[in-house]
Amino acid sequence: MLSSPPTASSSPPPSHQTVTSDPRHIAMETYWREVQSIEEEKEWEEEEEEEERKSMDEVELEEAWLTEAGLSSLVTGSSSEETPLPAEALLSTLTGQQVATVRRRLDNYNETLKKKNRQPIKDVRDIFTMPDDDSADRCPAPLSHHAESPPSRYHTTTKTIRRNTATARPTLHSFLPEHTQMHSDTHNPSPLHTPSLPVSQGRRADWLLRDCPYSEGVAEHKQGGTCLDCLRFHGDDSSDLPDLTWADDLSSGDLTQLGFISHIELSTFLPALGVQTKCTRTRLRYRRSRDSGVFGVPLNTLLENDRKKFPEVKVPVVFQKLLCILEQSGLQTEGILRVPGSAARLKFLRRELDRCSGSPGGFDWSAVRQVDAAGLLKLFIRELPTPLLTHTHLSTYHAVLGVSSLVHQVQALQLLSLLLTESHRDTLRALLVFLRKVVSHQDQNRMSLWNVSMVVAPNLFACRHRGNKHSIAKQREEMEEAVGGAHLVRLMITHQDLLWTVPTFLLSQVRQMNQASNQKQRGLTKTTRRLLRRKNDKNDRNQITELCEGVIRVHAPLHTKVSMAIRLDGQTRAKDVTAHFECGNSPVQHLYEVGGNICERRLHPDCVLLDVYRVNPDCDWLIKP
Repeated sequence: MLSSPPTASSSPPPSHQTVTSDPRHIAMETYWREVQSIEEEKEWEEEEEEEERKSMDEVELEEAWLTEAGLSSLVTGSSSEETPLPAEALLSTLTGQQVATVRRRLDNYNETLKKKNRQPIKDVRDIFTMPDDDSADRCPAPLSHHAESPPSRYHTTTKTIRRNTATARPTLHSFLPEHTQMHSDTHNPSPLHTPSLPVSQGRRADWLLRDCPYSEGVAEHKQGGTCLDCLRFHGDDSSDLPDLTWADDLSSGDLTQLGFISHIELSTFLPALGVQTKCTRTRLRYRRSRDSGVFGVPLNTLLENDRKKFPEVKVPVVFQKLLCILEQSGLQTEGILRVPGSAARLKFLRRELDRCSGSPGGFDWSAVRQVDAAGLLKLFIRELPTPLLTHTHLSTYHAVLGVSSLVHQVQALQLLSLLLTESHRDTLRALLVFLRKVVSHQDQNRMSLWNVSMVVAPNLFACRHRGNKHSIAKQREEMEEAVGGAHLVRLMITHQDLLWTVPTFLLSQVRQMNQASNQKQRGLTKTTRRLLRRKNDKNDRNQITELCEGVIRVHAPLHTKVSMAIRLDGQTRAKDVTAHFECGNSPVQHLYEVGGNICERRLHPDCVLLDVYRVNPDCDWLIKP
């Protein structure tokens, strides 16, 4: 976790006390003023009940890591034959380096148990049965195109449609220079639909398309070299990239498995770059979460209450209200987010929001000024019982600063973002979209990207330490971590669209995990699966004669056109299909890939369907809003 910034009674390091015109110096002054404002607010805050989190021993830390990796069954009392299928399926999809990471963790767990005179639950040799000779360079294997076909769940009628070829392939969001990035796409993407990827003529983030994990092929950095991803980033590549998957496009089941693999990959990726993450062993104090009100209430609790009135909401209503006030009246206000409001008024508004959160009359938002909204927004973030970036991963965010390559820093932040729960990820995205809008108006509000990062950093990364006496070395360390925290915020604002994008290799591993799990659950031998596949193929040919190679059936149970048979070619896209089911007043329709080796995935309108068919030939195709 990032160390505590200086308290209100502590002065910044001497080297930063002289006023200069250096923009970085001005931004540092902004940081210290924000810290002082936070400390002043704590003086009038009511003393809240806090709990002490006991330090975790090494066994508990390894158990927590294995649990977050979806491998909790490896530290339970079940025998290897009774290992839950998801864990067994997950292990079968890992690459050699990922396997080595899990093996080290499990070895450390078992060794620590032995030191405590406790018997290990499983021997590592009973878990990893794959050969070691070629596993070091193994990437996820290609998916089988001949898995057992599940029976179709939808009524069928037959019609064949033609493709629309008058479409252009969109491009993926790229790394842009700071000023260009902030003035490009500033529109808030809809929380219910996949945001469109900005088009640019800059350097492409084509490392998102790689088939192997980030941890493969970065060993050059340990010797001070440069890997292929870094070379791609520093070179110009203006070729178009195919559409990728956003986290919001996946079902909750796929997101859970995605989190397991992302956790293992991140723990493999950083050490491969020569960066070691240290687990926090100190005692932490944190606020006890509240069940009512607005401030200090977990995001999930707020969303449960909000969904009683707004079933589709993904970000707490109060958070959206504060952002809306700032966007409508504050984007062009000089010093937005930086200029503090009245502490007494902020205290009053906080109490009123807590009091009115469950009342029928509600809160009078017309009385909230933009300076009040800015203070309440930052207070809301700080008061979350579980930080927006979570307790578990704050120390890992700090470890990202040890990565020397910018592209690898963004890759690590992407993996961390995919580890966040849905409520935290959606709320963080809403915040970053707003911050990008603030920076896009910097000519009017005088808030550059670095200034905004300096204001937001102590609200995202500040910890509860409240020491009053600091040595020069301690002040210098805090200064470095202040700059480091602001650098992370700056990266998240600048490259935010990449944070929610699922790399190709991760989606491939999720598919492999689903496929392995499905095969185990069916409990079928290869011979039985072959016989059933032949039987299903024969039944399909008897029922619908034109369904052959390259032909899919799209189901639309909510429309009068129940289904259509569609012949695919290299130009058929999802929007060509949904166009045939859209009506004048109907909501926007999306095409979903359901079943096979994925639970459910919403396809981008420009997604090439033949590519999806080749990867998952046994899925159902479903049209719905």
